[in-house]
Amino acid sequence: MQPLVSIIMGSTSDLPVMEAAAKVLNELKVPFEMNALSAHRTPEKVEEFASQAHNRGVKVIIAGAGMAAHLPGVIAAFTPIPVIGVPVKSSFEGLDSLLAIVQMPPGIPVATVAVNGAQNAGILAAQIIATGDAELFDRVLAFKESLKKKIIQANDELKAVSFEFKVG
Repeated sequence: MQPLVSIIMGSTSDLPVMEAAAKVLNELKVPFEMNALSAHRTPEKVEEFASQAHNRGVKVIIAGAGMAAHLPGVIAAFTPIPVIGVPVKSSFEGLDSLLAIVQMPPGIPVATVAVNGAQNAGILAAQIIATGDAELFDRVLAFKESLKKKIIQANDELKAVSFEFKVG
């Protein structure tokens, strides 16, 4: 099946974070691909990837990187496809990555999620695609409802926990 989402990371060291996007896309039955390309080490490959993504049927790109996290912005410079940037936590607790991704010049938008927020990137990618896909829209609604039910269940379980109050 042709991928609708491309998950791309600066290196395989970002996989432990980026796999959260893959897991949620799997759960929502959204076909995706994964690649490791570096904006600094393989810029020509990043340009080729980004400029050809639309021709391959990709609708959304999720790009994650740490430190000098230029990958999402470089991809956005070469494609009109929506790009979601995932700042990966690094030496400055992810602040360096976050600022590198969020501070884009006019005309090069990158939607940015929280540091290590790949799960939300996957959900956002599915929501973008679901605007034109009624079946996926229903799956996204059901997914969000399941999140709500998990919180309600956790709250109910917490009510059953008791602690003995001791004075003195």
